[in-house]
Amino acid sequence: MKNSSHPSRATALVIGGGLVGLCAALQLQRAGCIVTVLEPQEKPQGASWGNAGHIAVEQVQPLASLATIRSAWSRLHPRGALALPAGQMRTWAPFALRLMRASTPQRFASGTRALSSLLTGAMPAWRRMTARIGAAHLLREDGHFVAWESAASAARGRAFWTETDIGSASVRDASADELAAIRDLAHRGQIAGAVRFAGSGQIADLGGLADALRAALAADGGAIRHGQAEGIALEGDQAVVRRGTETLRADQIVLCAGAASADLLRPIGARIPLIAERGYHIQSPTSRWPHDMPPVAFEDRSMIVTRFANGLRAASFVEFAARSAPPDPAKWEKLRGHVAELGLPFDLPGTPWMGARPTLPDYLPAIGRSARARNLLYAFGHQHLGLTLAAVTGELVAALAAGQPPPIDLAPFDAARFGDTI
Repeated sequence: MKNSSHPSRATALVIGGGLVGLCAALQLQRAGCIVTVLEPQEKPQGASWGNAGHIAVEQVQPLASLATIRSAWSRLHPRGALALPAGQMRTWAPFALRLMRASTPQRFASGTRALSSLLTGAMPAWRRMTARIGAAHLLREDGHFVAWESAASAARGRAFWTETDIGSASVRDASADELAAIRDLAHRGQIAGAVRFAGSGQIADLGGLADALRAALAADGGAIRHGQAEGIALEGDQAVVRRGTETLRADQIVLCAGAASADLLRPIGARIPLIAERGYHIQSPTSRWPHDMPPVAFEDRSMIVTRFANGLRAASFVEFAARSAPPDPAKWEKLRGHVAELGLPFDLPGTPWMGARPTLPDYLPAIGRSARARNLLYAFGHQHLGLTLAAVTGELVAALAAGQPPPIDLAPFDAARFGDTI
């Protein structure tokens, strides 16, 4: 989107107004670009705003692993949180085959190194971003809990987390007072044990963060346009964005469209194996859950509960399906059952939400510059770590746009690793 009033300044068009897109836009703006964000929805409801608010720096090991494959059967819905709907087999079966190929010990080890390099910078990047937009109070660095409901699962879980690479985070047994506090909140459950992580954190108010990011963008002259991009096309060695009869151009085009990113790349012949990994939550507007209580993952139920400024959220499920597939109400009912069985301070039935995490088979994001179009950058596929990695990804995108060497090696995140060049 060319700029006539400031012809000497580069223009940037960011496709996608989620957390990754907004953080990239603000970093490009800081680098001197005149930035426009193209966002389909006036009130976005995607995974950026429906997640658990957890800054998960401990999750340095990719979910593409032999352990994940071995445990898949035991985690299938309705017993567990993994959903492979029979009617969506044509969507998830090819992805599952790619995931298995990406789960070799060698690729798991290299993926862990790559994710570690990103996650090491995640919390410092959020400190810088929230300070810059005047929202430091929204970043809470007080860790999180993982709790279990039987002595056997507590023993297994404690052993796993104490023996697993968790990057810059640390873990210890919950104190007697901390365990008592969890038992009080889950008073109908039988909480047998818990651990507390340090180094992780949360965003206290995702809506407040969205408002602060958008306000900062507008204050520095940026704009958000509401509209649906239909695809990326090539004009010589330059990318453009098609939108109806309109063609949008910019010195830098940054694709941050989450689960829609692969579809937008199809017009240039790129076939990216991105799937919609759909999650569900229910939210209670009021709760006696303390505001200063960190998130609690009830690991036996694959459910995480987070207190936000505007209520209590219970989130779960990994459902592989098309983005356009209708939600499964049974998932919300399962969450309501978990909440009731634990006796959480939650006003049921709660407000339901479903959204799609953008996931690639090796559970690494795609971050880089196009080999086909000099002005096209991309940052998508952050799976469960979109919130966690948004701020550091924005910094990496700005470095790429400026032609500066990024602070970490981005080769593991090149989309060409799937055999098709963007």
